[in-house]
Amino acid sequence: MSSPGSAAPRREPIDLDRLTMADVRAGALEGRHVTVLGLARSGISLARFLLGAGAVVTGYDGRPLETLSPAVADLAEQGLTVVAGPAVDPAGTWREADLVTTSPSINADFPTTEPRLRDALRRLAAARAGAPGTPALVSEPDLFLRLCPSPTVGITGTKGKTTTSALTATLLAADETHPAVLGGNIGVPLIERLPELTPAHRVVIELSELQLPTLSRGTTLAVYTNVTADHLDRHGSLEDYRSAKRRLSQLVDPDGLLVLNGDDPLVAGYGEGARARVVTYRLGAPEVGGLGIADLDDGQWIVADPLGKIMPTAELQIPGRHNVSNAMAAVAVGLYFDLPPETIRAAARGFTGVEHRLERVAEIDGTRFVNDSQGTQPDAVIAALRAFEPPIVLIAGGRDKGIDLSPLGPVVADRVAAAVLIGESGPHLARLFRSSGLEHVERAASLEEAVRRAAAIAHDLRVAAAAGHQLKPTATVLLSPAAASFDMFVDYEARGRAFKKAVAELAELAEANGR
Repeated sequence: MSSPGSAAPRREPIDLDRLTMADVRAGALEGRHVTVLGLARSGISLARFLLGAGAVVTGYDGRPLETLSPAVADLAEQGLTVVAGPAVDPAGTWREADLVTTSPSINADFPTTEPRLRDALRRLAAARAGAPGTPALVSEPDLFLRLCPSPTVGITGTKGKTTTSALTATLLAADETHPAVLGGNIGVPLIERLPELTPAHRVVIELSELQLPTLSRGTTLAVYTNVTADHLDRHGSLEDYRSAKRRLSQLVDPDGLLVLNGDDPLVAGYGEGARARVVTYRLGAPEVGGLGIADLDDGQWIVADPLGKIMPTAELQIPGRHNVSNAMAAVAVGLYFDLPPETIRAAARGFTGVEHRLERVAEIDGTRFVNDSQGTQPDAVIAALRAFEPPIVLIAGGRDKGIDLSPLGPVVADRVAAAVLIGESGPHLARLFRSSGLEHVERAASLEEAVRRAAAIAHDLRVAAAAGHQLKPTATVLLSPAAASFDMFVDYEARGRAFKKAVAELAELAEANGR
């Protein structure tokens, strides 16, 4: 018993390896001191979940208090202690903590993590190695996977993971006896959904390279679209990026399933020595037990070995061969959960895609406008250019991501009639496109100006085709930037919304002019 005036004895830290969601519901976190590092999207969700579980929560962010989301102020009214600003010592926020939780972007191994916080986390890790009484450290996605009572489908890849995740959730939702939940890198962080989840639910989690290195637990199913190169600023090298991506395949439940893109040699190699059953999908004949494409008398079909026909590729409303591949990945998940082929076909036929990913915004006077603001890498832009028939007017440019863009040049020269370039990388893209053989390249000072210029070019292309006694083709104005958005917008979503707003203004003008 402590003497009067002495500090209360420190309670044992929370044992994450034994903690379950049933324990949380029974009050295991009530009164426990928990620190949340990072008060952006994931941190806000963490704080909300922990407060709801009765924990005493301190939230830290290195940004000034006035720059944080209004949701932080709302949580402060619910009991969150907010400690923010560049003058704050982050280590001071967990001196009395039983548990330290982080947003996935906060990692002692990421050079993009604020240096003082990175050093403090390294000291915490060293202290934990030598003193078991120090608080445990866990990320938001890892805590979710530790506590989730439902089967989980983890979907990752450099590109295509969002479309594949959304389509997979759409297919699973067709079985009303097993509610489907979608989240992770797409939508709301799933930690907030934990209180409602049961073993009957099926949870689809989009997982990015940011989240994967923080995981100690895997998903029931792991699905890969492709692995190329991205986010080298965070991972330092292509090899380290690929290592981060591979982690999901290494953690997958041995009794679950590993779904791999057989057309991607790197991803296909993840099947070697896999601890779970492997299913591949490819844009050719299926491998044994896998999915593929068959040219049959009644058209081209997605087929599964040994089941046979699943659905005609022509019924997919998401354009491009890469989306046929994404659809096969989702179908593999549906088959694992015993969805009948006819159910899968009906659900996939009704899926129209995801915002900012080959999103068809409008058609104005024979010109189709497509928002692919998420197309920040050359492979994504190439896939977008191959998804539509010429003539195509490409809007590209933004903040250079330090990735080799040279593969984009020949495809632009082959598929694009004209390019309108914006942002910091505009001059570099102009040189690349012209050297590849594209003659019509223009610059615009804003995205709104780029949309107007691109629409005018597309109109002229259609007029020229009519004058040459050709059928007036549908022209496509495609926003697929091959660059990040941060020179002009807060994120790619804001860029996509600005594109759609500019297109809406064009539509209003066309309607007013009777076109």
